[in-house]
Amino acid sequence: MELNKYSFGVGDRFAHQAKAQLEAIVNAKLAGVSITPVWNKSHREHQIIGSQPDAMQKQVDLAVKSLGWHDPYFLDADHINLTNVDFFIKSCDFFTIDVADYIGKKAEPAFVDDFVKSCKKYVGKVMLPVIETRIEIDEPLIQNVAEKYLYAAQEAGRIYRYIEQKTACHFFVAEVSMDETDEPQSPEELFLILAALANENVPLQTIAPKFSGRFNKGVDYVGSLKKFEAEFEQDLAVIQLAVQEFGLPKNLKLSIHSGSDKFSIYPIVRQAIQKFDSGLHIKTAGTTWLEELIGLAEAGGEGLEIAKNVYKESLNRYDELCKPYATVIDIDKEKLPAYEEVEKWDGAKFSQSLRHDQSNLNYNLHFRQLLHVGYKIAAQMEETYLKALEENEVIIARNVTENLFERHIRPVFL
Repeated sequence: MELNKYSFGVGDRFAHQAKAQLEAIVNAKLAGVSITPVWNKSHREHQIIGSQPDAMQKQVDLAVKSLGWHDPYFLDADHINLTNVDFFIKSCDFFTIDVADYIGKKAEPAFVDDFVKSCKKYVGKVMLPVIETRIEIDEPLIQNVAEKYLYAAQEAGRIYRYIEQKTACHFFVAEVSMDETDEPQSPEELFLILAALANENVPLQTIAPKFSGRFNKGVDYVGSLKKFEAEFEQDLAVIQLAVQEFGLPKNLKLSIHSGSDKFSIYPIVRQAIQKFDSGLHIKTAGTTWLEELIGLAEAGGEGLEIAKNVYKESLNRYDELCKPYATVIDIDKEKLPAYEEVEKWDGAKFSQSLRHDQSNLNYNLHFRQLLHVGYKIAAQMEETYLKALEENEVIIARNVTENLFERHIRPVFL
């Protein structure tokens, strides 16, 4: 099964916004660009919410039927490994193989030696296509990549073959993710990592490296835009070269994880994929949950009270909620409003503080990040929260569709 040139990861933590999300994809098609929707949800998110993959599958299928969508769509088992992949096998046809935990583990010396020998032909300056830039590969780099990444590539191979065996077919998309690590991978390292994955016969269609800078949940990119631009273009070039050199799938493309609301890099990404005529997969899952809260706040009444209570409990359970996401949030607790202040807010003030509109003086990125990881609070409200979503579906759906189309799809693809 082949993934289209452009694909877009949308998450729906409470399985209520699939139709609104698909509306944004439909709007993109009407505007002239074909994007494949990929509904992604991680094992961690399922555990926190107490949900099952088949619930999302049912909602997605209903949305597809309701809107008469006849193009491809996928369900992504996000950030899986051998310990949790069985949870997704029956419902998913896209698997994000996360090898971050295996980076740094040493492969058997014989495998390391064989890999180093196989890559020695690339020692010297390797010319990248399109940008006509050379990257420097030497034997110490090959040795270092072998010792740091080869075991992770082998694990990706084991996971891929396990999924292939369990599904008894080849009709699924494989992505390899290395983004949740401490250090970014250089273009030179990415080239050699792709060589290792090719040796493992992993027909990955997207790869998610860690880029320079901070990709915090739900807020804008933090880092050097100039450095990101150079790195992103080199990575696109590396992929084109790797497809030629290693026989990887021709539609292999970069995947940007934690893509939520990285508005400052969107123009760079757009220009780069046009320059290379390349594909792109971008994940922007978490913002849908925040659009639900914004919609509830704007609805006022009980909806606003629910949104305020989620913030109150998020403050009270700050350490518990933030710990699993410590590497992808930067919250200054001194800049979080006291609950006593928030309690006095009307729906407009709450939604303006939460909505990612940097031109609005009420916008508070610390408030937004805390609520981003506070979905566990809403999950524990159970029917109270879900009923509020249903009762306020119109206003929430409008926010969800507008957010995805206007703030994400339009600047990247249109």
